Amino acid sequence: MPVGRRYLILILWLLLFSLTFAACGSRDQTPSPQPLASATDQPVPTGTVTSTPFQPSPTPVPLAATVNGEAITVEEFQAEMARFQAAGQGEATASEIEAQGKVMDDLVNQILLAQAARENGFGMGEAELDERTGQLIEKSGGEANFSNWLAEQSYSEESFRKALATSVEAASMRDQILSKVPETAEQAHARQILLYNSDQAQEVWVQLEAGNDFATLAATYNPTTVGDLGWFPRGYLAVPGLEEVAFSLEPGEFSDIIESDFGYHILQVIERDPDRPLEPDALLMIKEKALSDWLEMKRSESDILIMVPDL
Repeated sequence: MPVGRRYLILILWLLLFSLTFAACGSRDQTPSPQPLASATDQPVPTGTVTSTPFQPSPTPVPLAATVNGEAITVEEFQAEMARFQAAGQGEATASEIEAQGKVMDDLVNQILLAQAARENGFGMGEAELDERTGQLIEKSGGEANFSNWLAEQSYSEESFRKALATSVEAASMRDQILSKVPETAEQAHARQILLYNSDQAQEVWVQLEAGNDFATLAATYNPTTVGDLGWFPRGYLAVPGLEEVAFSLEPGEFSDIIESDFGYHILQVIERDPDRPLEPDALLMIKEKALSDWLEMKRSESDILIMVPDL
């Protein structure tokens, strides 16, 4: 699985499944209204000009990106980079720029999912955040332990509270997308003979044409698995050419020689099923593709502005 997708899943499940990853946010206190002065209490104008104290404009918060107007601050991006590297994910990237790109992609993806969840009527309210935060503080062993964990993970209470809300909303939308993936599909069961030079492949194919048993020849070149590829749906095999052939052959038929980056394949279909339950690894792959396709579609129709240089 590509690192970006592993990391997306890691972030979503860290914030949802492990009850040690949350924080409580402080609430703003609304000042009590002050009584209005009566007309008789007002000072009588004397003609003296009184200057109004200068009120400085709030300093804009530096942004790393916006997603349909929703901000990712530089502070949030840098903190996520630190968590990404601390988790060892950075070791699988070729450069710092590549690592930054993966982190930014994951942050954008979470926001797109969370925005869709809110559009569909699901959002994390303050009361639910308070409840989850209280549970997490209790599970972590108290306020002190929880505060230490926040500091270690480069979170403030406010930033973690925001991240928790986003991750819960994103996970809700993700689950909606994945729930629509069918658990059965048209599948083929096939075996192959894989060879590494064209001359040898041609010799084997001639033997098959002469009536030699496919399974026996397959066992000669791969005695461990006898070339058995198992059951697979469309879109599962690493070699698209093999898949196209598999779904065009009838059971018992074998293919011409198929060249790929792996070598020279000769494929035989053993059986076909128009609606077979998917094996767990095939179902996972199809679900990952469904989520990836949804995100690609959502990105194409969204207003995403990346402000980090070189990304």
